[in-house]
Amino acid sequence: MRNILNFNDGWKFYKEVSTPTDIVESKGEHVTLPHTWNARDGQDGGNDYFRGTCAYVKKFRREDLPKNDRYYLEFQGANSSATVFLNGIKIGEHHGGYSARRLNITSVINKTNELCVLVDNGQNPAVYPQKADFTFYGGIYRNVRLIGVDLPCVDPDQSGTDGFFVTPHIEDKDAAVELRCNILGKESLNNICYTIFDADGTVVATANQTNPTCKLRIYNVRLWQGKKDPYLYRVRVSLFNTTGETDRVEAQFGCRTFSVDPDRGFFLNGESYPLRGVSRHQDRLGIGNALHPEHHEEDMDLICELGATSVRLAHYQHDPYFYNLCDERGLIVWAEIPYISHHVPAGNENTQSQLKELILQNYNHPSIVVWGLSNEITMGGSEDPDLIENHRQLQKLAKELDPTRLTAVAALTACDPHAEYLKIPDLVAYNHYFGWYGGHVSMNGPWFDKFHSEHPAVPIGVSEYGCEGLNWHSSNPKQGDYTEEYQAHYHEELIKQLYVRPYLWATYVWNMFDFGADARNEGGENGQNHKGLVTFDRKYKKDSFYAYKAWLSEEPFVHLCGKRFVDHAENPVQITVYSNQPYVSLYANGNLIERKESDCGFFYFFVENTGETELIAQAGDLTDRGKIRKTERENPDYILRDAGPLLNWFDVTVREGYFSLHDTLGEIASTKEGQKWLISFREQIKKAGNTADFTMNDETLKMLNGFSVLRLTSLMGAINLSISKEELLEINRMLNQIPKSKIN
Repeated sequence: MRNILNFNDGWKFYKEVSTPTDIVESKGEHVTLPHTWNARDGQDGGNDYFRGTCAYVKKFRREDLPKNDRYYLEFQGANSSATVFLNGIKIGEHHGGYSARRLNITSVINKTNELCVLVDNGQNPAVYPQKADFTFYGGIYRNVRLIGVDLPCVDPDQSGTDGFFVTPHIEDKDAAVELRCNILGKESLNNICYTIFDADGTVVATANQTNPTCKLRIYNVRLWQGKKDPYLYRVRVSLFNTTGETDRVEAQFGCRTFSVDPDRGFFLNGESYPLRGVSRHQDRLGIGNALHPEHHEEDMDLICELGATSVRLAHYQHDPYFYNLCDERGLIVWAEIPYISHHVPAGNENTQSQLKELILQNYNHPSIVVWGLSNEITMGGSEDPDLIENHRQLQKLAKELDPTRLTAVAALTACDPHAEYLKIPDLVAYNHYFGWYGGHVSMNGPWFDKFHSEHPAVPIGVSEYGCEGLNWHSSNPKQGDYTEEYQAHYHEELIKQLYVRPYLWATYVWNMFDFGADARNEGGENGQNHKGLVTFDRKYKKDSFYAYKAWLSEEPFVHLCGKRFVDHAENPVQITVYSNQPYVSLYANGNLIERKESDCGFFYFFVENTGETELIAQAGDLTDRGKIRKTERENPDYILRDAGPLLNWFDVTVREGYFSLHDTLGEIASTKEGQKWLISFREQIKKAGNTADFTMNDETLKMLNGFSVLRLTSLMGAINLSISKEELLEINRMLNQIPKSKIN
């Protein structure tokens, strides 16, 4: 029978080791998996976290293993490439840090054994991701297991998973369930028993045969209905030879249909089911990507508390445990591979192998409805023929492996809506940040209206939108100030724009949680992307979290915004309350200020600001508390003074009547001399590391016009560009020579 042994304990870790012969025993560190070597330096900024090769070594005895015919080692995640040696013999390698790999080690097991795994997260043009706005944590950061099997058995290594695939087809009130097995040792196979159980463990269908493909029927099937009713069946396949049962594997599955209409959005089981979702990165503060089940469970609880119906698991294959949670909690999933930011022909084969592993390893999950082919892949410039052909190959592969699901790409604002590669997948979505990276927040909805008008047959969605919010505060929040108040304002506006457009097949906030991006040095807290609705440590739900809860959650609540924003110089003070209840009352020092009604979940009050005022927001029996305090001037602790990673605001010389780093590209482009300077600045950006041709469409130009030069340069670290402090000061000196006289 099949035996599975946890192999997470008893490892020694060796940093900066290129080959097994480089290992020095005395320099090893005892670790338990999951483990990453970038849990700290991958989150502190500077884009200087260690990227290279490290070694993991484990010793084990043959007598401690279960007695089986064959043995396979399973690595559920080792980033980015791994080479495995057993007793000095190379037994395999894997390129792709987010999917599983299984290796047959039967022939090289001795009485005593030494397992050495070299893991490399260094730059490699043949392995994705290559450039992206998140930390590529190195390590064996998911579980390792040893799987023992006897023949005949279900093949333990079909691209890193069991060769057992379940495909339900809804036929009126029933489900015809196709079961497919890949079997090793067929010559000794005597019987295969297929059995389907309902959620209570009752047998609802069964068959005995020797054919590795079987069709069973579930009468009066109970559908998997997303969050409404995530009902799961369980199927078991048991293999027998003449002496008895030799193998058994099981899988959960759900029975559902889904479709996307270009005008009416997403449908689940024939009914409209708007996909209002968030995106998720898998890492945590001080932990990196080496997560345990309780971390995944907490993330799922927070996403469900928000009320989301869908989650985009970006930008790579996630832990199988989290896909299981999505099945069980009813979240619709967009799953994708890390084909991101920059197309490099040397990596084409790797994109295809990662897509194959993503699909086969997650085929049985009812929560997954979309396979993502790429994300912002034209960031480096316009598409080229090789990029287009690779997308065609990915689309073909996805349909061959899984014709039951849809495919999608996430395009960046700069991508022309008429781009050839957008015609390849089933669905299209865009990442837009109007209102944060330039442009204006009001541009988002109209942009999608224009796309839908010009491409009425193309299902269009929103794959990313968001803005950064930290513990900075302002009563007059502005784009780019990193305040919690501007983030809340931004999301209020996006909710009102996106959620009323039924043709959008899905909308995904970027991001549910702050995440590690060591190249980022902005917002006053380096090494993170702070677009999350929840902080990196999951301890604080930002006000914007509750804006979504007001629209999406059915759990009654009331939330008083601004709890971290106590000191106010202005009088009166606007107080914002979020609730999914129809009426909210606000009390100040026990006195009723006003009772208000809202149909959008956002309530605004004005409170006289004298001394210290205790506030209570009340909706029915629900209450939430906070306070404000009158100050003579703005509290300097609430204001972000560091305007960028290299320069403080006071380092920038401002000459009256002339430009500086604080001026926007649009303002500079309004003068002839400014236009000349922008041409030279573009060349300087190229020299800094980007060789793209910067092909832009109208929306991109509008968006960039809203950037100050300093803010633009502060964001360049996210795409691995660097401009030194001295270069920035020289740019400012040049701008100080250009008068602000506009073209007539």
